[in-house]
Amino acid sequence: MVQGPSPPPLPDGLVAFVKRDCPTCVLVAPVLARLAAEGGLTVYTQDDPAFPEGVEARDDTGLAVSWHHEIEAVPTLLRVQDGIEKERLLGWHRGEWEALTGVEGLGPGLPEWRPGCGSLSVDPGRESALRARFAGATLRSRRVELAPQEDEAEALFERGWTDGLPVVPPTEERVLAMLEGTSRDPQDVVATVPPDLVPCTVEKVAVNAVLAGCKPEYLPVVLAAVEAACTDAFNAHGLLATTMPAGPVLIVNGPIRRRIGMNAGKNVFGQGNRANSTIGRALQLVIRNVGGGRPGDVDRATHGNPGKVGFCFPEDEEDSPWEPLSVSLGKPAGVDTVTLFPGEGPRCIVDQLARDPESLARSFAANLRTLHHPKLILAFDCVLAVGPEHARVFREAGWDRARLASRLHELLQIPGEELVRGADGMAEGGPESARGKRLPKFRPGGILIVHCGGGAGLFSAMIGGWAGGSLGSQPVIQEIAPWA
Repeated sequence: MVQGPSPPPLPDGLVAFVKRDCPTCVLVAPVLARLAAEGGLTVYTQDDPAFPEGVEARDDTGLAVSWHHEIEAVPTLLRVQDGIEKERLLGWHRGEWEALTGVEGLGPGLPEWRPGCGSLSVDPGRESALRARFAGATLRSRRVELAPQEDEAEALFERGWTDGLPVVPPTEERVLAMLEGTSRDPQDVVATVPPDLVPCTVEKVAVNAVLAGCKPEYLPVVLAAVEAACTDAFNAHGLLATTMPAGPVLIVNGPIRRRIGMNAGKNVFGQGNRANSTIGRALQLVIRNVGGGRPGDVDRATHGNPGKVGFCFPEDEEDSPWEPLSVSLGKPAGVDTVTLFPGEGPRCIVDQLARDPESLARSFAANLRTLHHPKLILAFDCVLAVGPEHARVFREAGWDRARLASRLHELLQIPGEELVRGADGMAEGGPESARGKRLPKFRPGGILIVHCGGGAGLFSAMIGGWAGGSLGSQPVIQEIAPWA
């Protein structure tokens, strides 16, 4: 939660917050008048400085005191000692008020108990404006003033802050609301973002999450993705600079997938789900707007792919025949994670007839062999996204993830004679020294298997990677901290 300036101190003794437009506050007005007359009660009124009658109330119609002291309902009665709140009561309950005040016989003739009303400081129509007013000073980003007749959407395009699609203007109210998705200080540095190697704070991530259209509950995933992207292992600078079409692909595991409403089923790689569409986009906007990674400049992709706007999806863990990808990568079950993979767009794998795992594994291997080029080996990793209809074949046969991966690697041991330059009339290929050997298409662990997609259709998909290993980019898994 964003913390604003220090709250105005409360006076010692009893302190009450009320508003005239609250039947319970009107009900207890005689009780407040008695406590004030006996000394030691300070009343703050939210909507009418003349209320309650017979009490010299303090005017809080600007709601500064109520907002800073997190008053959620009225009447609220506090006991303050040495400037520190010791007790708090909401609504009216005779026994509790008598215990807190030490005064007996309060409110004779009044009902024993009545609930209060919502505080004006948490009213939905006021809350965002109050947050901007009182917490806005915590934001350090440069303010950009637009002319009265300037169109907001066009202004953001003209300033180069978009990815070619419209973005949400990051007003103070929206950025502060986004920061409610994390308990981290807005000025904490999340990572140093390439290519310009600019320190990026939580606030800057929140600004770009607003631009992308995220909700506050997505922010922990975006923060974890930024941290993962800016590691040496992921090598985002190299991924930006490559002329290949790859960009960051985000795979989310853990309970957070369902809490924030991600789609792991039908159209999993497509449009229509807000979380899927905006989380990956937020990461790309951070790289663009903070790190300076812009297409045509550092971003040198020959063709690119639509996923470079943002490519994020969750694994369907509940219906999977295997443990989650995150577990296979060494994380405990049930931990929220995001895995970054340097990938191109997905390519469909069709096999309508296989009903046994060996046949289907061979179909997968035949497709995987073609990745980037059938004669290129060991340079590229791949995500194999197995659809539910295909996954059922492996489930019914008792094949776990490790067995499928092992069999694919066996099937992808390729005779060197097929790989050398000139073989099959193609100049592309490896050196003559490959002859007489069998060489793997992928390095060990280079095939990441995930389960996702709609429940109808005998389809799977593969997402080809960029240069793998220490000279390129390696998949990176990052835990998503609770409230990040």
